[in-house]
Amino acid sequence: MFDWDDLRHLVAVSRQGSTLAAAKTLGVNQSTVHRRLVDLEKAIGLTLMTRQPSGYRLTELGEALIDHVLAVETAVRTLEQQIRALKLDLTGVIRLTCPEPTVPRIAATGLLDRFHERYPGLRVEFVTSDRYLDLGRGEADVAFRSGDPVDDTLVGRKICDSVWAVYASKSYVQRHGRPARIADLADHALIGFDGIMENHRVAKWLPVAVPNARIVSRNDSMLGTLSAVKAGVGIAPLPTTLGDAEDVLIQVIPPVEELTRSWYLLTSPHVRRTARVAAFVDHVLEDVPALRKALIG
Repeated sequence: MFDWDDLRHLVAVSRQGSTLAAAKTLGVNQSTVHRRLVDLEKAIGLTLMTRQPSGYRLTELGEALIDHVLAVETAVRTLEQQIRALKLDLTGVIRLTCPEPTVPRIAATGLLDRFHERYPGLRVEFVTSDRYLDLGRGEADVAFRSGDPVDDTLVGRKICDSVWAVYASKSYVQRHGRPARIADLADHALIGFDGIMENHRVAKWLPVAVPNARIVSRNDSMLGTLSAVKAGVGIAPLPTTLGDAEDVLIQVIPPVEELTRSWYLLTSPHVRRTARVAAFVDHVLEDVPALRKALIG
């Protein structure tokens, strides 16, 4: 039977397109990669790779088997990670802070389920708030946060952009009409921001963009603003991930460039070095597409 380790060489060549590039990826010499491929093909009695002028390519039989080979690679990697977790005795809680509306979206991607399966001794605990919790003081371990970081002591990475548009409920539009441009908002009832939301970028944009704004309600949370717009109380800017997901809402003004913000994954340097948080951050960075789906759809 074939050597399980030979599969790594097949995967590397199929990804890199040459035995030389695969050798560099695996940290071995080119002759070793070639020999491992030959041994694998002899063991299973099938030709899996063919050499072409443009490089190595999977044969038709290789294409038929590669998904199964990749599944083995994933299983082996997961096993290695679980063994590592047991060796490091990775147990405990990672306190993750993010805006409340993103919690169900993050959960729906399976990102956390995959993390808990990978590290059964660790548990992610949400700490939801529209306020920026102080990571340096330990109010949370990791943050999914929109807006450019104001604390230069934090470390992390930009994940994606958060796009905002202006929304009204269908019932509001039926009663009061639909604004065609930002200047028209002066003729409509608007939802404003208060409390911890008063320093939010959108709270600062509204009075500048609409100097004569008629504010009929103020909210100190994004979910409160969303509820007011859905109820037909007035019009307000919302993240497109929230507004577009509501059947009762209409995007009356398309995405406003001035309101575009960035989503970041952030933590403090000393917490980033702990085994439990390092495991979580590394897991997220390996699965960025899932997180982007949660944050921007």
